[in-house]
Amino acid sequence: MAKNYLLIYAEQLATDVELLCQNIKAPSNTLFQIRKSSSSVYANIREANYGQSKADMLSKFEIALKECSETEGWLQLLLNTQAISEEAFKAHRNLCGRIRRMLIASCKTLKENAK
Repeated sequence: MAKNYLLIYAEQLATDVELLCQNIKAPSNTLFQIRKSSSSVYANIREANYGQSKADMLSKFEIALKECSETEGWLQLLLNTQAISEEAFKAHRNLCGRIRRMLIASCKTLKENAK
């Protein structure tokens, strides 16, 4: 069985963000929001694998894409407030970018196959 790298990366993002949040000082709302958005990326990609239809799968991927963008925004805020280092920011942002690119490609393929 082929590895599902999108799911693997999404799980890594959710895990990494949770560990990051456990080890930094930042406002509780910010930590809650980044935990929520990063875990939503993972949850929606996981759900998409068992979508009821291609349209359902596409919907889950599009939600994950928005949540991935939101996670990047919260990471930027954590960097701006010096809660995380630039190195930590870049590592997490790069993982978000990898997931985002994979989601965009998947959405494009699903839309093209629906025609």
